[in-house]
Amino acid sequence: MDSNAKSLEHESKVVVILIPFPAQGHLNQFMHLSRLILSHNIPVHYVSTATHIRQAILRDNNNILNIHFHGFEVPPFVSHPPNTNNVEAKFPSHTVPSFRIDVSAHLREPVRELVESFTSQAKRVIVIHDSAMASVAQDATNMPNVENYTFHSVSAFTISTYAWEKIGKPSREGLHFPELPSPEGCFTTQLTDSFIAETEFLKLSDGTIYNTSRVIEGAYMEFLEGISGGKKVWALGPFNPLAIEKKDSKGRHSCMEWLDKQEPNSVIYVSFGTTTTLTEEQIERIATGLERSKHKFIWVLRDADKGDNFDGSEAKRRELPSGFEERVEGLGIVVRDWAPQLEILSHTSTGGFMSHCGWNSCLESITMGVPIAAWPMHADQPRNTVLVTQVLKVGLVVRDWAQRNALVPASVVENCVRRLMGTKEGDEMREKAARLKTAIHRSKDEGGVSPKEIDSFIAHITK
Repeated sequence: MDSNAKSLEHESKVVVILIPFPAQGHLNQFMHLSRLILSHNIPVHYVSTATHIRQAILRDNNNILNIHFHGFEVPPFVSHPPNTNNVEAKFPSHTVPSFRIDVSAHLREPVRELVESFTSQAKRVIVIHDSAMASVAQDATNMPNVENYTFHSVSAFTISTYAWEKIGKPSREGLHFPELPSPEGCFTTQLTDSFIAETEFLKLSDGTIYNTSRVIEGAYMEFLEGISGGKKVWALGPFNPLAIEKKDSKGRHSCMEWLDKQEPNSVIYVSFGTTTTLTEEQIERIATGLERSKHKFIWVLRDADKGDNFDGSEAKRRELPSGFEERVEGLGIVVRDWAPQLEILSHTSTGGFMSHCGWNSCLESITMGVPIAAWPMHADQPRNTVLVTQVLKVGLVVRDWAQRNALVPASVVENCVRRLMGTKEGDEMREKAARLKTAIHRSKDEGGVSPKEIDSFIAHITK
């Protein structure tokens, strides 16, 4: 840290330290949270491994000035390539050693030292850690003038469902839980065990933060508040920008130029996030389904992230059916690198999103008014799918979770694209998504529920 930064910290009444889980969907949300807190003139320190700090910065297209990054070195770890033959769930189990053993275990001590260094400089030190990183932040609990907050990177609905099941599924007025998918297959056994171990450390938390809005999940936020034992619960999202500034041609991805030439709501965006690797058989069926649907598409086709994306090995290029790209020229494009998802979803030509239903993708799609063709792969995604399709009713299901181990036929892909993009049913979902987008944008206005929530949180940590 430079001398100016040290001086700033010394003068500050409050310092915030953020500890994300080292996976892209979590790193991204903490980058957005950093900017939210910084906008209230509170210094922010973002903590991870040097590798994951590099990843977070490289993939972030927004202003990172004034965020203090602390990239700690951890012992070298094996970064396995994605395994498409994984039989224990579709979870990217190749990353588990790096997340749980090689990273988390080695961050506890440097985090303790960092937090301790600020206790004599600031009136109050606020540690906000990912729910899966509670053990890393455990030492902060016993330090003077330090408060410890848990951040859940998944929907309030998903957390509510597990909490509701745990307490015996009580009936609550105004609270609706549709039939829920089995948690079986959502995580590997190893990761489930480690999450259970983290739960003990979550009890040390002084409050909980969600990347959501009460406009989207108000009833579920109220339920969580009711079972929090008096601890504060905040909905500070959606974190992602609601207005996307159009870049000049030099700074734009090539797919955006193609989108500019398409009709409004005519393109379906297909992307399964940073933790999904498709089999060759499934890629072939998606390609066939998209081609037969006759609807315009942008398809992001890339492997899941590794534990270390900078280990020097090349990501495997996924093969498409022979002649596919030539046959769909003019109809669709395949993107094999990092795609500007928010820009794509905010574009007027984009009318649908075939998605794995990771929470980042759900929020980005909802805030841009784009309905979802839900294809959950693992983790929180099956229950996010229920929220999107049955509660908010801004999407349809491509693959039912009960059929998670079966290949999705080309005919199902084709049918889902046509339903979402070319029927009255799809139009109604777009209208609902547009109304929800408007409600979220209005909630961000002065006097709206969102500023009130954020002001409540800032007032609480600066009291």
